[in-house]
Amino acid sequence: MKLTWRRDLAASLVVFLVALPLCVGVAVASGVPAELGLITGIVGGIVTGLMPGSSLQVSGPAAGLTVLVFEAVRAYGLPALGVLVLAAGLLQVLLGLLRMGRWFRAISIAVVEGMLAGIGLTIIAGQLYAMADVDAPGSGVGKLLGLPGIGGALATPGTLAGIGIGAFTIAVLVLWPRLPERVQIVPGALVAVALAAAGVAAFGLPAETLRVQGLLEAIQPPGADQFARLAEIGMIGTVVAFALISSAESLFSAAAVDRMHGGPRTDYDRELVAQGTGNAVCGALGALPMTAVIVRSSANVQAGARTKASRVLHGVWLLVFAALVPTALEYIPLAALAGVLVHAGWKLIPWRGLRPLWRNHRGEAVVLVTTAVAVVTLNLFEGVLLGLLLAIAKTAWETSHIHLDVHDGGDGPIRVAVSGHATFLRLPKLLDTLEALPHDRPIELDLSRLRHLDHACRTALVGWVERHNRSDTAGVTVDRELQPA
Repeated sequence: MKLTWRRDLAASLVVFLVALPLCVGVAVASGVPAELGLITGIVGGIVTGLMPGSSLQVSGPAAGLTVLVFEAVRAYGLPALGVLVLAAGLLQVLLGLLRMGRWFRAISIAVVEGMLAGIGLTIIAGQLYAMADVDAPGSGVGKLLGLPGIGGALATPGTLAGIGIGAFTIAVLVLWPRLPERVQIVPGALVAVALAAAGVAAFGLPAETLRVQGLLEAIQPPGADQFARLAEIGMIGTVVAFALISSAESLFSAAAVDRMHGGPRTDYDRELVAQGTGNAVCGALGALPMTAVIVRSSANVQAGARTKASRVLHGVWLLVFAALVPTALEYIPLAALAGVLVHAGWKLIPWRGLRPLWRNHRGEAVVLVTTAVAVVTLNLFEGVLLGLLLAIAKTAWETSHIHLDVHDGGDGPIRVAVSGHATFLRLPKLLDTLEALPHDRPIELDLSRLRHLDHACRTALVGWVERHNRSDTAGVTVDRELQPA
């Protein structure tokens, strides 16, 4: 027991150091006060961490939701964020109670990776503008197309300093995993931000730093007027997007974390209730939405955590830090946080997996890329919806195999054996083959090996048989009833 507590305590400190810059960075990238990211991290640790579901994964504000939160705040205002997150959390709880958690595992991996890739590209583009202290265009496409224009602002000292600080932060994050393991005990993100802050203070660089206020001042519970806005179609769509995307990301993270350790497996329905409860509390406090975050979760497992105590304690350390030394955050350069988010966005894009995916599963690669492009060009919700529809269409096409074996012995009837799944997707092939048969020969249609015959194909076959029998001297015999359903 004593050894377990030591490991959990050590792991909680590691997760705290990983979570601190990410909580702040995600909040800034989402266009909300930094304290709201800390509040979400605290709730994710203490509230969600105490609940059953997954024992070792850690929850908090996630880079994957920054685009959606930013758009929601811009469209409806910061006061509406609380009610959006609260409603999404309650929807998650309902889905968990209805035992829908396991169904999130059925979502196509290509769609999820495409969603994360699109989010990653949008984060990278947006944070490059923040790094250079330049106003970013509103749309994802505008951000990408406007990147070359950042060069025109390089003449100003503030822009040069910001880009330098951001580039330095990214360089530290890239090089940190290559250092000896004993050095990597301290998280790279914390080191990069600390070094950037020290450099700004030591050299007096003209870099804008973080502005903070107390936790209590940052809490903004939603008012009754905001609850009334839930009747708006746009608000409802945002709530559904928050709930579905955060649930999918959390449960995929749980599946990944389960592969990292030999402890108890995740109960997906309970985990969905836990995530929903955490989001409901975050919404009541006016904070950011949460998901389970694979970066913090993997750090927790790798640091030797054994029980949920480590993730609860990490929330306690965030609370202690935010309550006792919030002014320490004011030394953090915004460009350094932007660098942390650019690095996080880059890691969301599955660069290494694209080539083998294209080589072995080309259809999945098309779904991934299409989803990513749609997320960038449209928005997160519509992009994911388009990706899901494309994945369903691809699956329907691949499973709708039909084979027609035409045997013509020269004398007697022509025998046509149909096997597989006859759906409307294969109807042109079916009719083209049948209508090309001779009209002056009897035909035997064997459907005994047909596993599925949908209404469209059944109706078309009935029509073809009736036309053939009505216009030709030779008839068609079928081995099964073909009356339309």
